[in-house]
Amino acid sequence: MEHGYRSWKQVMASDSKTHPNRIHLRPSEQRAILFLGDLMVTIIAIVIALYYWAYLDPRFKFSLAFAFQVPGWFYLLPLGWLLLLVDLYDLHRASNLRDTTRGIAVATLVGFLVYAVIYLFSQPGSLPRQGVGAFFVLAAILTLLWRLLYIRLYTDPAFMRRVLIVGAGNAGTTLVIAYRKLWPPPFFLVGLIDDDPSKVGSEIEGYPVLSNSEKLLELIDEQGISDLIVAINGEIQGSTFQKILDVQEKGLEIIRMQTIYEELLGRVPIQHLESDWIIRSFVDETRMHGIYEVGKRILDIIGSLVGIGILALFLPFIAILTFLDSGFPIFYKQLRLGKGAKPYSIIKFRTMRKDAESDGRARPASKNDPRITRFGNLLRKGRIDEMPQFLNVLRGDMSIVGPRSERPELVEMYQKQIPFYRARLLVKPGITGWAQINFGYVSTVEDTIIKLEYDLYYIKHRSLITDISIMLRTIGTVLGFRGR
Repeated sequence: MEHGYRSWKQVMASDSKTHPNRIHLRPSEQRAILFLGDLMVTIIAIVIALYYWAYLDPRFKFSLAFAFQVPGWFYLLPLGWLLLLVDLYDLHRASNLRDTTRGIAVATLVGFLVYAVIYLFSQPGSLPRQGVGAFFVLAAILTLLWRLLYIRLYTDPAFMRRVLIVGAGNAGTTLVIAYRKLWPPPFFLVGLIDDDPSKVGSEIEGYPVLSNSEKLLELIDEQGISDLIVAINGEIQGSTFQKILDVQEKGLEIIRMQTIYEELLGRVPIQHLESDWIIRSFVDETRMHGIYEVGKRILDIIGSLVGIGILALFLPFIAILTFLDSGFPIFYKQLRLGKGAKPYSIIKFRTMRKDAESDGRARPASKNDPRITRFGNLLRKGRIDEMPQFLNVLRGDMSIVGPRSERPELVEMYQKQIPFYRARLLVKPGITGWAQINFGYVSTVEDTIIKLEYDLYYIKHRSLITDISIMLRTIGTVLGFRGR
């Protein structure tokens, strides 16, 4: 990784001399391009699928009249395909060939499975196979080709923003460390500036502290800066503030460190937040409109009924295999804290030994936890152990999407060690969630901080679209046996 970043910096340094006029794409613009490209290839796929369908079926001939005879739901397949691709609108995944290929493969598999189930329970001959099958194959191939083109363009230096960080203290250092872990990089980081004379001329994780704020405008012109990130906690000196205003008047993008951190990582930097920001983000902005709450509850009820139906199908097999592996009980209940710290009993399939906490001390599960049984490990990888919680969702204790529910003892311990930990209790806990699909087991306080950052990001940005996106991504996690 170190070699990759230095090689990239060398490429960008030489490129800056030959590409004075750059096209700088913001993340929202990149997502818009991705969506429009995906939409275009799905429209092409539906047209070719119609032609293929008419060609194979002797009753039809490809024509405008045939297009009007096709059931209306067939033309909704592109919308379903775009929903299945929701995981690939994360820009880091979209720029990674392996993640892109895997995401398209999972989307194709889920599409075929859903249609197979619908076809199985429909009247014989009432639904087409050729047209739908051709659409999914074509959509997968064309989408993969388009995404390969996007990856090629995305990694072209001419389309990348050139960024300068104002502030080389803790916040600036944290941002640089986060940036270094991303590949390919979301922008080209030119360096930092700071008014502390002892920092000027030094390096932060390999990136130079170029000067103080007095030379800010000169640096912007010399380096072709397109974005300025302000990474200063607390008060800003008057002269520095004026320079930032001058930069804004030049038309450059000014971004706060907290905002870009969320944008890059999908997390909230809890170690670099001020009290007024917390109040503004997690009190004022979390008072969601009643329509969202009603819509979320409807989604929970429908989802839990479907989940309970699936649970009923698998229950006999899970019960037998659990008994053969480690005996009874099949289920277990445990006290957890819900919204507003209200206690409730969670229901799960038992995946640990019966003496897992013989000493009576609460401990979170960890990776390769020796307390987990052999069959329990399989249940956890497929997230199947969580399925009985659909009963908790139906009762209203939980939601399908939300922070993972936690035990009272652990909440009491973590809130003493981690700032803003109780903020995760502003919403109902969930079977799945933003933190669950983005982070693994937590066994240390440091891991818990990262997972909390994901939880608070979800609380701040939650919406029905976000919830549906997380649910679709969870399906990919289950099918790929990547449960955490």
